Amino acid sequence: MDTSDAGRHPAVRSVTGPLWARSFLLVIPAVWLGLVLGISLIEAPLKFTAPGITIPLGLGIGRRVFMAMNIVEVVLAVLLLVAMWRTVGRPGRQRLWILGGAAAGVLAVKMLVIKPFLNIRTDAVLAGDLAAGSTTHYFYIAAEVGLLAALVALLITAARSVL
Repeated sequence: MDTSDAGRHPAVRSVTGPLWARSFLLVIPAVWLGLVLGISLIEAPLKFTAPGITIPLGLGIGRRVFMAMNIVEVVLAVLLLVAMWRTVGRPGRQRLWILGGAAAGVLAVKMLVIKPFLNIRTDAVLAGDLAAGSTTHYFYIAAEVGLLAALVALLITAARSVL
């Protein structure tokens, strides 16, 4: 261990690379975390408590909001992976790659596996075929909790390795 790693956790090593990439390691997980907290934990539940919002209207709004959020999340995930490539190096067993990969993996599961089932359910509710509420939402919520945990751990690990 060289002197630049003195006092650091043994699993966390300093990262090197361009300033933009090292900055992205801190900024992107923080922005992504704020996005998920703001939309999934604050906006989504509160929208249904607003006066005049019906289930179909709330679902229509939610569909648009989550589509936009998922697009932003994909951009953030790609930028994060590029920043990790430039600072940490090729994927290996480094903690940053594991946590960044976990966040990107949860995002992929959320968008490619869970969301199509929610869309089918939303279509049925909007068509008047089904009552609102679904156990599929619990899988989405679990994915969001997993994503939040990965992002918090990634942000802490990145801060220890960059600062």
